[in-house]
Amino acid sequence: MRVVYPEIDPYETGYLDTGDGNLVYWETCGNPAGKPAVYLHGGPGSGASAYARRYFDPARYRIVLFDQRGCGRSEPRASDPAVSLDHNTTWHLTADIERLREHLGVERWLVYGISWGSVLGLAYAQQHPGRVSELVIASVTAGRRRETDWITREMGRVLPGQWERFRDGVPEAERDGDLPTAYARLLASADPAIREQAARDWCDWEDAHVNVLPGCGPDPRYADPVFRMTFARLVTHYWSHGSWLEEGQLLREAGKLAGIPGVLVHGRLDVSSPLETAWALAKAWPDAELTIAGGVGHAAGDPGISDVVVAALDRFAATHPEAR
Repeated sequence: MRVVYPEIDPYETGYLDTGDGNLVYWETCGNPAGKPAVYLHGGPGSGASAYARRYFDPARYRIVLFDQRGCGRSEPRASDPAVSLDHNTTWHLTADIERLREHLGVERWLVYGISWGSVLGLAYAQQHPGRVSELVIASVTAGRRRETDWITREMGRVLPGQWERFRDGVPEAERDGDLPTAYARLLASADPAIREQAARDWCDWEDAHVNVLPGCGPDPRYADPVFRMTFARLVTHYWSHGSWLEEGQLLREAGKLAGIPGVLVHGRLDVSSPLETAWALAKAWPDAELTIAGGVGHAAGDPGISDVVVAALDRFAATHPEAR
């Protein structure tokens, strides 16, 4: 099976003024008459990569990618410590998605989200179910504190050495508390050396728990100080606020997705986001089908996940006659 489609370039790009001083970068690729689809990147703060275009058949999809507030090519960037994150929440981002849909003149679109993008995709679809034709989610998360507590504390049982270094990156008095909140404070320090060390420590831990399988090397994005700071600031900002969700909200309100065909894909060996969330979501959302990819972790680019995603997207493309 084809893992991904060949590289393509956008045929249109732009910046959308989403309010509060934010300009969100967007691009469209593929077939202008094709089935509309929007890709929601992970993080928060990863930005949309050129690789993400390749999940979609460019002959049959009108592919929309955008960089969420504060990251990627969107402005202003969270890497600048002077940039306020007060207007950067889950609900600001779902409003941005809807504003972008209206700007592009899309009636309904397929939504594909990875990791944090699955949280955002679920939140958006539950707010605007009539605007979502299908929902595809890989490396499933639901924004629960249970999940972030697992990543930032309980996983110390799996990777004790790396976790201790991560924990010891915050002041001793805060090591038994909420680590994302402690890191968020360090990343807001007036001292650039403190901010930089906190960003390195946070991203080192991210690398440690995501890239646990044989053949996985360090993520080269973390070598970029701008990306590193952007990512660390945004992830800690969201996690320290519980992603602005009531605990278990997206699972509890999965009934709002009734009638939306869904595909969930999750790696059996994903230690960053254990399978229980994908399993619970599949039980709460009868229109979704869950594929558990054996021998695969959290990386959505792994062929074990991307093969299933591409097959699902190919199948859903057939619902749009103009793109056949």
